[in-house]
Amino acid sequence: MIGVADWQIRRAVFDWLAEQRESVGEALSRDSLVHFELDGRRVPLVGPSGIWKPAVCELPLSITTSFRSPYGDTFADGVLNYAYRGTDPQHRDNVGLRRAWRERVPLVYFHALEAGWYMPSHPAFVIGDDPRRLSFAVQIDDPSAAFPTGLASLQISEDEGEARRAYLTRSVRQRLHQVAFRQRVIRAYQERCALCNLRHQELLDAAHIIPDTDPEGDPVVTNGVALCKLHHAAFDRFFFAIRPDYVIEVRPSILAEHDGPMLIVGLQQIHSQRLLLPRRPTDRPDPERLERRYAEFLRAG
Repeated sequence: MIGVADWQIRRAVFDWLAEQRESVGEALSRDSLVHFELDGRRVPLVGPSGIWKPAVCELPLSITTSFRSPYGDTFADGVLNYAYRGTDPQHRDNVGLRRAWRERVPLVYFHALEAGWYMPSHPAFVIGDDPRRLSFAVQIDDPSAAFPTGLASLQISEDEGEARRAYLTRSVRQRLHQVAFRQRVIRAYQERCALCNLRHQELLDAAHIIPDTDPEGDPVVTNGVALCKLHHAAFDRFFFAIRPDYVIEVRPSILAEHDGPMLIVGLQQIHSQRLLLPRRPTDRPDPERLERRYAEFLRAG
């Protein structure tokens, strides 16, 4: 079994990742992960290989699916199939993950959203090993399962635990698409609101032109616009629309209201303003999607 120091490192890493999610969001830069420090000592959370064990740990601390992974990491039926390091089942990285499986040691799963940016999910547990397919089966669990204590952890049946892990792993897959979409859209708009130019990333959203619940609501940059949270909420509720010529049109009833400076500055003054567009023409909103959305705006008016 791994020693106390290794467990303490994992607990500290999980706590830090939870804090980062609250303060900066779900997408973390590789630089912040590589330069993570604990008690004045650098403990890189990712490394040059997908299965990563920092020098201070006994077993791998994280597994990573790279931005353009040469491996076949796939989600299926509530399980992540994570490829071996190479083709030798006895490679030390594969042996380390196999031991993490047997000793039920929690890991962090990092999924690359784009070059240099990752979304962490934890705790991740190896739940199976398939040498014939050169892959491990991995599931994400509830944070409370990372370091179970007392009788409460024994009162959950294995079937209940499996159902919970499968559900959470499927949820991670869905969230990956959402976070990746947000990341790409906000980057395309140079990390600013396309209406008010607000540059605080934690206050920015990627607004869908066509909702993701629609068959045409693809998670592509051309179906998104970077908006601050105020303008995102107003856009979703048809307070304003973006015409296919990229000009903002505010609903007449909103223009006629009298409700203080926030209404004036936040909504009324954006009427007839032109959208701040991405530099790359290929990232600009799809005029056909905007046309469809504008028609819905007129009907809702």
